[in-house]
Formats: sequence, structure tokens, C-alpha cells
Amino acid sequence: MHRSFGQFFRFLLIGVVNTLFGYGLFSLLLYLNIHYAIASFWATLLGVLFNFHTTGRFVFGSRDRMLIFKFVAVYAIVYLLGVGGLKALASFGINYYLGGALLLLPSAAVSFLLNRDFVFKKATLPED
Repeated sequence: MHRSFGQFFRFLLIGVVNTLFGYGLFSLLLYLNIHYAIASFWATLLGVLFNFHTTGRFVFGSRDRMLIFKFVAVYAIVYLLGVGGLKALASFGINYYLGGALLLLPSAAVSFLLNRDFVFKKATLPED
């Protein structure tokens, strides 16, 4: 099943708001001297809850609340990859602020693919 560029574009637009929220929270928690893994956890958790309905409805045409479990599983994977990426980038001397910013696009791509192919694969939104 082929998904259009328009669907990915909608995913990115919806994701901009979530990303601003999530990265803003992550940065605030780092500023408050919260460990990067804990800061990333809270930013991810609150972002998932905020983003579930908008992503399901506006990107994939789904209102199925039971998909929250798969959605959370996707973001658990994204979280683990992100924390691993932050640690790896830090080993090269890249601070966590810049590391978090550098990981935004790869995280979005992984998130889109997993949501499209695992969470919302039966969604009814017509392709562009």
C-alpha cells in the first residue's frame, strides 16, 4: 500500500507543533538540571499523549482509541533510539541541546514509518 507525499507532509505539519512542545519541554528540563534521559522521557511521554489524536485523525484518518497502545510502543522505540543517539552524540562532544536538535528529523522519519506501517496501517484517510 503506497502512502502519498501529502500524508507525510501532513505528518510533518502536525508534528511541528508536537516537536516544538516536546523539544521545548526537553530543553526546559535540561536547563533545570534534570538528567537528559529523564528529560527525554517526560518530553516523549507528554508529546505522545498530546500527539495521538491529531496524528490519528489528521494524518491517518483514524479515531480508534485502542491504537494508543501501539502508538505508545512506537514512541517507546523512538525514545530508546533518541536516548541512545544522545549518548552517542555526547561521546563525540556534542552537547545534549544540539544532539536533541540533530535527532529531530531522523526521529520524525522513524516515527512516521512505524505509525504508517504498524499503528495506523488500516486507516481510512484517502491518499492525496
